[in-house]
Amino acid sequence: MVITAAVLAILIRMIRLPTIVAYLLAGLALGPMTGLIEISPAIDLISELGIVLLLFLVGLELNFGQIKAVGKVAVFAGLGQVALSGLLGFLVSLALGFDFPQAAFLAIDLTFSSTVVVVKMLSDQHALETFHGRIAIGILLIQDIVVIVVLTVLAGIADGGSMAWNVVVKEVAEALGGMLLLLGGVLAAAKWLLPRPFAWASPMPGTLFIWSLGWCFLVVTAAHLAHLSIELGAFFAGFSLAQLPYNRDLQHRIKPLMNFFIAIFFVALGVKMAPDVLDTTLMMQVLMLSAVVLISKPLIIQWLVRANGFDARTGFHAGLSLAQISEFSFILTGMGVSAGLVAPRMLALVTLTGMVTIGVSTSLILMREQLYQFANGRGWLGKTSAQPIDTEDHEKRSGHIIVVGMNTLGRQIATRLHERGEEVLAIDTDPRKLQNLPSRTLLGNVEYHDVLEEEGLRRAKLVVSALQIEATNDLLAYRCREAGIRCSVVAVDLSVMENLLELDVAWVMLPKIDVVRAQTAALRTHGLLGEKSP
Repeated sequence: MVITAAVLAILIRMIRLPTIVAYLLAGLALGPMTGLIEISPAIDLISELGIVLLLFLVGLELNFGQIKAVGKVAVFAGLGQVALSGLLGFLVSLALGFDFPQAAFLAIDLTFSSTVVVVKMLSDQHALETFHGRIAIGILLIQDIVVIVVLTVLAGIADGGSMAWNVVVKEVAEALGGMLLLLGGVLAAAKWLLPRPFAWASPMPGTLFIWSLGWCFLVVTAAHLAHLSIELGAFFAGFSLAQLPYNRDLQHRIKPLMNFFIAIFFVALGVKMAPDVLDTTLMMQVLMLSAVVLISKPLIIQWLVRANGFDARTGFHAGLSLAQISEFSFILTGMGVSAGLVAPRMLALVTLTGMVTIGVSTSLILMREQLYQFANGRGWLGKTSAQPIDTEDHEKRSGHIIVVGMNTLGRQIATRLHERGEEVLAIDTDPRKLQNLPSRTLLGNVEYHDVLEEEGLRRAKLVVSALQIEATNDLLAYRCREAGIRCSVVAVDLSVMENLLELDVAWVMLPKIDVVRAQTAALRTHGLLGEKSP
């Protein structure tokens, strides 16, 4: 699975399509087309771990301030989109000839968007902190709450439960109560329990990484025991750690691990497709339902977002991000098949629709700004704001100075530049070294490319490294040269000078030699050295 996904990913990137498409094609090639692989419990477990790590990463990206900024529009747009998309999906399903139960299931399936796809794409494009990214995540959270309600009802039916209103209300109340209890527990832990041990572990990045994963799986286990979705538990675990100052560093450490597991998830999704149900009628239904999702969802969400006062670009990007169906749709349909509420053929229909909408929407997300300019230029989006609320550069700084390594030299450089009125970002892996600095600080490792990219390396005025780690300085100098940014780097000794000059470093600092010169000058001043002394 990994080898096939890797080969197809190379080919897909050559034609500028997202790697998610390669993973889905790899699954189709290994499953329905050749029958080389069948899904085993081990593969299902790996896929599930990918979703857990992805939702954990989503939680790490969000804090209270970000949620507060988009909370109102997320609730309004989320509930409105669920209602309108569900109604439209139900009417279209009836028009395609499905009976009432199947039309109801299809309506639910078409309502939700894929958290896995949306977060992966927004993360890859560094758009999770934009307004449209936060709104999209907020709408997904509202959808997840609705999913919990639906899954609770279906689980009761599948287990031989009753559809009586009193039973349904009781089960839904228990699920929502358990969710609020779990959320309250993890937030209380984040405030009173976690800060001290995590502060102790923060100088040891490996320990901090393992502790964060341990906390994630502890909360996931608690969610499982409370009969809640493990995805919700993973999100709550990440959200609680996002309130601590180490969340950015943890994001960069967890992301590569998540990328591997989530690749298996998408390949497994393609493998699960049954080849014996593919016929002309099914494919026509897939195309019709896919068109409904790809066209109606962006329009509905854009209208709802703009109704809350956001500009056309924010609404357009948020709507385009959610133009697919969810992995939860496959779970819901599978439960419906198990309960005997819908025919097995429905699972193939929903899975294929998911693959089409996921494949097309990921390509559209990559071209979202070009599509916005095209639609806006023809007046299709209506009147736009004179001052857009959300642009790609809405939170991006420029003209700042990045200082790496808060040893004595680094702290002095950062402090003096700040006193001169420069906008300074001080970066170090040890939170204790960042304390009491007057400038903006960031806990992070510059060896991760995303750390510098997210902090606007290409728009910086200067990068200064006070680190005495030769390999890291070489890597930093190389990235500055690629970005066309001047950099100043500490040279541990003269032996590294040639390498730094080959990397086009603008200034080389030689603190040991400068100290010897200063000491010599001071000794001469006091008459303790002769004029010819070295």
